[in-house]
Amino acid sequence: MSPDKLDRVVAEARRQREQRERGYREQALKLYPWVCGRCGREFTRENLTQLTVHHRDHNHDNNPADGSNWELLCLYCHDNEHQRLVDGPHGSATDGSAPRATGRPFADLGALLKQGSGKGSETNE
Repeated sequence: MSPDKLDRVVAEARRQREQRERGYREQALKLYPWVCGRCGREFTRENLTQLTVHHRDHNHDNNPADGSNWELLCLYCHDNEHQRLVDGPHGSATDGSAPRATGRPFADLGALLKQGSGKGSETNE
């Protein structure tokens, strides 16, 4: 594919994405109060650009008219939500698949404490 044709295809894809986003963003802003669904920060016309539409199922093509797949999130909470999706498989596992520790570092702690308290009382006498 020639560079000119590739540039046209990319530009058209971006234009379509921006047009689609404007559509569901405008709908979501009419449906929901201008408040971040996570941190509760309130927005006004002056800072509304910092409020984003998050797709709960992470599918940007799933845009039901009732808004059931959307939630309004501030930029920070939106980034955090997507980072959790990225880190999930690699970070802390919540499904029990993480390897379990096999060592028992405190197994004899009770005995050691008893032994230590006995020595302490002998030296004080």
